Amino acid sequence: MGELCVHSVLVTGANRGIGLGLVRHFLGMPNPPKWVFAGCRDPKGQRAQELQNLASKHPNLVIIPLEVTDPASIKAAVARVGEQLGASGLNLLINNAGIAKPNPLDNETLENMICTYTTNTIGPLLLSQAFLPLLKKAAQGSPGSALSCSKAAIVNMSSSAGSIEEVFLWHYGQVVSYRCSKAALNMLTKCQSLGYREHGILCIALHPGWVQTDMTGGSESTRAPLTVDESVQGMLKVLSSLSEKDTGTFLNWEGKVVPW
Repeated sequence: MGELCVHSVLVTGANRGIGLGLVRHFLGMPNPPKWVFAGCRDPKGQRAQELQNLASKHPNLVIIPLEVTDPASIKAAVARVGEQLGASGLNLLINNAGIAKPNPLDNETLENMICTYTTNTIGPLLLSQAFLPLLKKAAQGSPGSALSCSKAAIVNMSSSAGSIEEVFLWHYGQVVSYRCSKAALNMLTKCQSLGYREHGILCIALHPGWVQTDMTGGSESTRAPLTVDESVQGMLKVLSSLSEKDTGTFLNWEGKVVPW
């Protein structure tokens, strides 16, 4: 199994947690992408300071202002990425931006459901639609017909919390709106795999594991077992191995199938 080798990648929600970890690892590869695009809401804000520090050291890192729920922001991001890439397309779109609101079933609200769905499910839909021309261009410019992440791929960051069969960590946190949004994201991934296969684009839902991030929080006794680095290293290894047979599947950070 070789190392993931891509010309260009865009990671959303890249200013912290798993998104920032992905950016760091892409930049640290022996053969890094020519362009790493890091999307975040406020590139000049305090929460993007680490991203800014990385950009000052890596000329191949381009920070993109991006609010995944705003069509105008998405359109501007596509124009900026397309301008930077020129004649080449975008190889890898990682829809990582996401939110979780820890409401239990009895207290779930209309506002929470709409807000969470808009970011976690509709955001990846809109991003993938908008970047489709650049993904198609990358696929057309890659030799051979076999699907792979090096050719063109959409990776939707899901969660086994969205697995209807597993209902991962129900007693840790019901987070109903988050679970429902990720189950819907899984169906979106399956639909994308069917709709975009003819364009040479691989589509997959990926569970990063239960990772120590600002989102998971928790006390010492309920701390997530995985570090960001462990999760990201595992996921990049999985992405490097994906092929035709994997499009439309739901895998975890170790490459194991997660039940729908």
